[in-house]
Amino acid sequence: MIAIFFLGGLVLAKLFSLQILKYDYYSALAQDQHQLYATLFPQRGEIFMQDLSAQQRDGQEHRSPLAINKEFQQIYLVPKDVPQEEKESLIDKLAEILDLDKEIISERINKLNDPYEPLKHKVNQDVAQQIKDLNIEGLGLISETWRYYPNQILASHLSGFVGMIDEKKIGQYGLEGYYQDKLSGRPGFLTGEKDIAGYWIPSVNQKIEPAQDGVDLILTIDENIQFKAEKELSQVIERWKAESGTIIVMEPTTGAILAMVSLPSFNPNEYSKVEDINYFLNPAVQEVYEPGSVFKPFTMAAGLDSGKVTPDTIYWDEGQIQIKGSFIKNVDGNAYNQQTMTQVLEKSLNTGAVFVQRTIGEDLFQEYIERFNFHKPTGIDLVGEVNGNISNLYTGRDINLATISFGQGITVTPLGLIMAIGAIANGGNLMKPFIVEKEIYSDGREVVIQSEVVKQVISSKTSETLTEMLVSVVNNGYGKPARIDGYDIAGKTGTAQVADLELGGYSEDTIHSFVGYAPAFDPKFVILIKLDKPQGIRFASDSVSSVFRTMAEYLLNYLEIPPQ
Repeated sequence: MIAIFFLGGLVLAKLFSLQILKYDYYSALAQDQHQLYATLFPQRGEIFMQDLSAQQRDGQEHRSPLAINKEFQQIYLVPKDVPQEEKESLIDKLAEILDLDKEIISERINKLNDPYEPLKHKVNQDVAQQIKDLNIEGLGLISETWRYYPNQILASHLSGFVGMIDEKKIGQYGLEGYYQDKLSGRPGFLTGEKDIAGYWIPSVNQKIEPAQDGVDLILTIDENIQFKAEKELSQVIERWKAESGTIIVMEPTTGAILAMVSLPSFNPNEYSKVEDINYFLNPAVQEVYEPGSVFKPFTMAAGLDSGKVTPDTIYWDEGQIQIKGSFIKNVDGNAYNQQTMTQVLEKSLNTGAVFVQRTIGEDLFQEYIERFNFHKPTGIDLVGEVNGNISNLYTGRDINLATISFGQGITVTPLGLIMAIGAIANGGNLMKPFIVEKEIYSDGREVVIQSEVVKQVISSKTSETLTEMLVSVVNNGYGKPARIDGYDIAGKTGTAQVADLELGGYSEDTIHSFVGYAPAFDPKFVILIKLDKPQGIRFASDSVSSVFRTMAEYLLNYLEIPPQ
């Protein structure tokens, strides 16, 4: 009886475990034998650039693909099905066709207990056909959809790419990263009954939640302007053996970015081949630099807007200024004696910028520099934007305030700089920049992004006066190479020293910049050109001013802007 009660107790304990404690597990296991559950994957939203010239001609929206979904083939092996006598020759053939190491193929083809061994993803149709022609049992192809960038490196810093993270396709960098949630869409599911062979039985306890495809993005970027900017930047980098460079083109009245190019770049279709991940960073929004003399218009804006100086205010230039134990000199070392504020910009006089800063005083100077938001991200819809550094404004040291007046000892991003110049161009309004103009949802709904004024930083009168002074810079000063017959061009050059992070102070390297807008008194575009560490040339007026002229001439023709 003891044995019977003991054995009976064991049976009851087992039944309790099966029916109570592990009920959910065995219930699910039973249901899995006759129920089907499948995840429905959404289509990733695609990204398109525009063609503004064609749009002007016929009034229709013209789109050019930047990032699309494309069907490729995946090559795989079923090792146990590959005939043993053909393995050696197959390894040689696959190594040649797929450009794979023989050892990798040999390792995978000999995993006899593995029913599936992938060999290569994203195979094009030509290679896929060669695999089909082999006609070997155990060697197969399957369709798969991957992100594809038809323009290769064009606008790659803007697009970013879709990479694999934990076996999931995730957007990284650029627009792919910033809009990941919207582009990726929402998965759906299918539940129903299946027969003893595992096949779905239609209309039996069926439930479908459709996948929601991702949002398509229509950019403010114009494909042709982007291409032209990349071509001109590539040529000027090669000509002066520069390390890198950036060009941004923007509508000053809206903040819409028409082109944003940085070189060197990368091919997002082959991002895994890039050895240095810093190539993925977008220097236009993710790197800062000391701008040099292109910063002088902001110092002058503070002087004009505060009423402390006018374009005709005179100061005496002795070629240098001593501040305690330090000397600040003009870039050419010359003294120009009596000079107006307009001539300060024309000749890009460091001593004149310091004169304005000291005339308006520390508090007002700080206030106006803060107004332009150099110390804040612009809020553009791109991943990883950083802000500039204006901390030297608050050290209380006269020498720091003086050097900031001509763009030294302060850092900005290229985008932050062009947005601030845009505020001078458009009547004093600082705009929020944006890349995406329209979002198109899977249900056909469209959301158009509206331009946004961040704040007014200077008066419209100051904007007009400073524009007149910047036109004089192009007509009479260092900006002369940027002149275009029939148009008023406002612009400013800048040649900035590069800080030596190891030894302190500044190195012999320079960064050349040009910022300008046209037509000056009804601006349709503003352009920033930045060239990092050019060789064999001293001043930006000789290296990048002509690039601005080329870009501006192209835009005036492309956008059909008539002469004044």
